[in-house]
Amino acid sequence: MFPKRIIYAAFAIAFAASFLLCGYEFIRAVSKSLFIEAYSAKNLPFAWTAVIPCLILFLYIYGRLLSAHGATRTLAITSVLSGALIFACYISLINNIKITAAFIVIFREVYIVIIIEQYWSFVNSTLTEKQAKIINGPFCAIASVGSVVGGLLVGRWAESMGTETLLVFAAASLLPAAFFGVMAYRFAGEPKPSIAEEGGRRGHLGVKTLFSSRYLILLGILILCTQLISTVLDLRFDLLIEKELTETDTRTAYFGNFYAGLGAISALLQLIVVPFALSFVSLRIIHAGIPVIHLINGLVLTLNPSLRTGGTAFLTFKALDYSLFRAGKELFYMPLTYDERYRAKQLIDSFGYRFGKGGSAGVISLINLGLIVFARNVRSVPGAALSISAMVASCIWGGVVSNLTLQYQKLVQTDKNLDNKNPLV
Repeated sequence: MFPKRIIYAAFAIAFAASFLLCGYEFIRAVSKSLFIEAYSAKNLPFAWTAVIPCLILFLYIYGRLLSAHGATRTLAITSVLSGALIFACYISLINNIKITAAFIVIFREVYIVIIIEQYWSFVNSTLTEKQAKIINGPFCAIASVGSVVGGLLVGRWAESMGTETLLVFAAASLLPAAFFGVMAYRFAGEPKPSIAEEGGRRGHLGVKTLFSSRYLILLGILILCTQLISTVLDLRFDLLIEKELTETDTRTAYFGNFYAGLGAISALLQLIVVPFALSFVSLRIIHAGIPVIHLINGLVLTLNPSLRTGGTAFLTFKALDYSLFRAGKELFYMPLTYDERYRAKQLIDSFGYRFGKGGSAGVISLINLGLIVFARNVRSVPGAALSISAMVASCIWGGVVSNLTLQYQKLVQTDKNLDNKNPLV
């Protein structure tokens, strides 16, 4: 069932993800803490909105690289360049260039999705559906080990080494991530596009591929719903932290410990729950149950707002997003073509994730500006509005995923050779 080359490739790409996420914990905690110190948490939506044009630029660069150099070299180039940019941000910060605190929040949202989605494109192109149901959970778990280690190190080192210094570790992590990513392709081989897809003939970004498929459009809507929930819960959580933790390094340490706990919980779900659920529970039931959980957490946060309920709602969302939802969602891509897996997927899962976050953040920013202008005694969007927004998005999520799972089942039924496909042809 698992040829040796597939096992070696799976471990290599999992190690790459582990190093990537370890470094991401450094940049996530650092960027949040520095931005709050420089501009305050209420202005985070403005930074998230700015992610959208930056991501479009980087996705175009990614598409051109993929067309010119193929998947292996594109992964190596995007990884090394991201590390170089993060190190440049460190140099800028120690020279007291304040705007870097905003740029690093924006860039961290861009590089992580572009690289991690390349890992998943590789996985979806290499494994069969049956293999994926077993491997996807442990793959996520190995990746989460890096996340846990990174979070713990941030919690331990932030106050002793200083917040800015931690960016060096984030930059360095991308070198082993690039190495193991390339090794994964060496073991499994590089997936090849069809003649009609070679050289980006259907478009470097994959826009034409995306909008020619109702199935892919539904996937995009699903991602927008999830990221609206992520954004409002993240902002609510940050506002509650800003209120209770006022010292920069202490706040950075708290973020590090929080995300280490998140990584540990995610790893347990990935190792124990995901393989069992994907193998024995209907995918339709799995995907329908997740938004119900978020609906309940949103209700609790609305009725009883506190750092504890805010942290619980955000942690639950992220833990499920990193484990059961992610592993189950990736199955949706397995019956698809090269361009759908490598180009349209980037639009959906990179741009869609950040557009959902940036777009909803933009709406929040406009509301904030309106409140400041027309109701000067109100400083920001009321917390209850954020948690209620999460509840509404959860309901929409449930309806979309019901339709999507039906279409997925039809695709699998019409693709009789899915489990025996040769992904390298």
